[in-house]
Amino acid sequence: MGNITRSTLHRLLQVARLGSLFFIPLFLIQQAAAQSSWPQRPIRLIVPLTPGGSNDVLGRVVAERLQTAVGQPVLVENRPGAGGNVGTEYVAKQPADGYTLLVSSNTHVVNPSFFAKLPYDPIKDFEPVTLAVTVPFMLTVNAATPANNVRDIVQLAKSRAKGLTYGTAGPGTPHQLTVELLKTISGGNYVHVPYKGAAGIVPALLANEIDLTVGAINSLLPHIRSGKLRAIAAAGSTRVSVLPEIPTIAEALPAPGLAIDVWIGFLAPAGTPRDIVMRLNGEINRILRDPAIQKEKLNPIGLEVIATTPERYMEVMKADLQLYARIARDAGIKPE
Repeated sequence: MGNITRSTLHRLLQVARLGSLFFIPLFLIQQAAAQSSWPQRPIRLIVPLTPGGSNDVLGRVVAERLQTAVGQPVLVENRPGAGGNVGTEYVAKQPADGYTLLVSSNTHVVNPSFFAKLPYDPIKDFEPVTLAVTVPFMLTVNAATPANNVRDIVQLAKSRAKGLTYGTAGPGTPHQLTVELLKTISGGNYVHVPYKGAAGIVPALLANEIDLTVGAINSLLPHIRSGKLRAIAAAGSTRVSVLPEIPTIAEALPAPGLAIDVWIGFLAPAGTPRDIVMRLNGEINRILRDPAIQKEKLNPIGLEVIATTPERYMEVMKADLQLYARIARDAGIKPE
């Protein structure tokens, strides 16, 4: 060891060990400082569907208030395609830094039952922020379809040689899942007509290109109230607050258990720091719980606020993942 004595070497090793002890806290302090300074640039809310749907509406309501709360622009970006998979994959592959969030719905945990290969894992690749709202879906027909209740629809689906056509925002969406569940329970012939997002469904229904849909109430309500479309039944487990006189599908048949409750939540890429997730959770939930936001922006289009913890959102996703897999299996739907 040259001229280095044993005592000198011992002191050097002690200094090295002390240095390593100081290095770790310093690294943690630097990391915490970087996170506490979030955000330093614009935040993007990715909507994996076309503009105009419930995800898009909610995203824009939240973005408007969130940018004031965090002091940075919050931009809504639509990335539709493949039943929501295009936008979802995009978010999954973004840095886990709190600058890109997914505005996601039930489709997030439905798609594994409809697509044989997904470019992401709906649970492992995402960090839940908050389960935001429920979205009432309504079984609705055009004015030319001679049906006033669910039993009429079932009878038409059984009696018509070509069955009934129904529009959806793509494979694996709540629109399709509800009709397939109805078909499993009641029988009949229903022909799936997928569109590139929810925005194409209502124009097709108004033009009599399809017989029916099970769609989000916000896009259907103006036409239901004008008489151009006819509301038949609520698809969820409870009646819709803006149309309380319309029964649920389960009530109308009756068919206990026939219900698809649709929700929308906010997800971040897996690994997003906990303090950023909790900051987002607090700010978004504060916006959602604002009575003025609920009364003026959300409730008029049927959106009901939930605003949960990240942990509760994860519980719901895992439970629904199993539920939809069972429904798809019972309906004989094979992932493609």
